[in-house]
Amino acid sequence: MSFLQSLAAAFKGADARVPLARTFASPWSFADVTGARAPFDSTRSVRSAYLQNPVAQRAVRLVAEGIAGAPLIPADPRLEALVAATSAGQALLETLASHLVLHGNAYVQIMKDAAGRPAELFALRPERMSVIAGSDGWPSAFAYKVGEQTLRIPLEDEDASPHLIHIKAFSPADDHYGAGCLAAADEAVALHNAASAWNRALLDNAARPSGALVYDTPDAAGLTADQFDRLKEELARAFSGQVNAGRPMLLEGGLKWQSLSMSPADMDFATLKAAAARDIALAFGVPPMLLGLPGDATYANYREANRALWRLTLLPLSAKLLGALSEGLATWFPPDSPGAKLAIDLDRVPALSEDRERLWSQVTAADFLSPAEKRAMLGVAAPSNDGEVAA
Repeated sequence: MSFLQSLAAAFKGADARVPLARTFASPWSFADVTGARAPFDSTRSVRSAYLQNPVAQRAVRLVAEGIAGAPLIPADPRLEALVAATSAGQALLETLASHLVLHGNAYVQIMKDAAGRPAELFALRPERMSVIAGSDGWPSAFAYKVGEQTLRIPLEDEDASPHLIHIKAFSPADDHYGAGCLAAADEAVALHNAASAWNRALLDNAARPSGALVYDTPDAAGLTADQFDRLKEELARAFSGQVNAGRPMLLEGGLKWQSLSMSPADMDFATLKAAAARDIALAFGVPPMLLGLPGDATYANYREANRALWRLTLLPLSAKLLGALSEGLATWFPPDSPGAKLAIDLDRVPALSEDRERLWSQVTAADFLSPAEKRAMLGVAAPSNDGEVAA
């Protein structure tokens, strides 16, 4: 098919799709089909960031727990029960938000009952998931690999209802997989962890720079191999570590201790660690002030930083998550049906109360607007004939 034919097919109808140029292998799978090393090792990076780095873990938890605890606009009770359920003991929205910021991908399996209606939403681990592309390059199914077993999950059931919801962040280099925040913060996490390891090693060595034993004798004879090994072993056993800090050293003839001073790179290590921590916070979209990082002058106070977190990070990410869930469940909860919309109730978010109060004051003071227009701007339903607010 030529380029013009492909372009024309894209405008023939909703079912026409432009074929992709090639198929894709998952960068999150355990091995690439070509045998090449994956460009990003999610398992190693997640372990280094979430399990070993306090800044990255706190940033992810702030985002995930904030979205999971946000109040939602009242919707269909069945839809609310699906979204508010837990997945493997964790809140579904918290798990999906964590997967999305760490991996750039979140997968939700729709578990159905005997009648074919969704009974449970289960979050699948992204590093175990791979897209199975068809001959045209578009996804035809998903493969979920656990150990040596692989489960093939089709895109749709026999009645064209979906089995899986794939939520992905934007990636300019891949058509099937999103790019997570951790991919951009990986180097900063490695630098921060290296700085922590350096400080730990410095603490283990009496929290001061090491020194050198100088063998200075009038003759040119040096230490024998046995003398050198004995001296090195004695230093390691009796004078290294926290428990030996400050212990006086008894030197034999010809030996003297010469302390080594801190180099400029050593003294600047704390600054490098703080800069790496701020880069981690930047990648995850969390104001550094909320992570307890000193020296931040971007936000006037904690309240402004919390409002910026909601406006710039939590609300856009929650809109992506809730919008994808609504779209994936549209077969059973059509968008035009009452209570089918999943969205955060901004009036009930404490961090945004001042913004809503300002909006209400401005709309109330606008004399040129009718009551119906004011209600529409504020998102308040019009009252029914009997005085009650219409649903």
